[in-house]
Amino acid sequence: MKKIVISNNPSVYQQYNTEVAFLYQESYTFIDVLRVTRDMIHKGHKLLTHPLSGSIKPYETPYKTILVTKETVTLDLDSLHMIEDAITTTEKFIKNIQQRKLNTKTLQDFQMIDLSLIEDSMTR
Repeated sequence: MKKIVISNNPSVYQQYNTEVAFLYQESYTFIDVLRVTRDMIHKGHKLLTHPLSGSIKPYETPYKTILVTKETVTLDLDSLHMIEDAITTTEKFIKNIQQRKLNTKTLQDFQMIDLSLIEDSMTR
């Protein structure tokens, strides 16, 4: 199945940018990745991965990678509900949380976690 990767994770981009289509911006925040994904769903793409996969809360990591179908169809309401719920949940989490300053090692660790969460879905 052809897919599009939506990500702000440089490690994911480095690993897969020659294999699949990307919407990648290192400057995206976690919530930006969710909103770009929502916009893609409105255009007819369907979620291939859960927008809040893993046990790391949205305010804990700056990185997020989501896969959607490359093909477009009519609006997939399940995908839309899932991404809207993810945006609402993330907004609740980050509403009263100050942005943390993370050192390079911690950022690399979060990149690797996000990469490992998406690896299985990349091979399907």
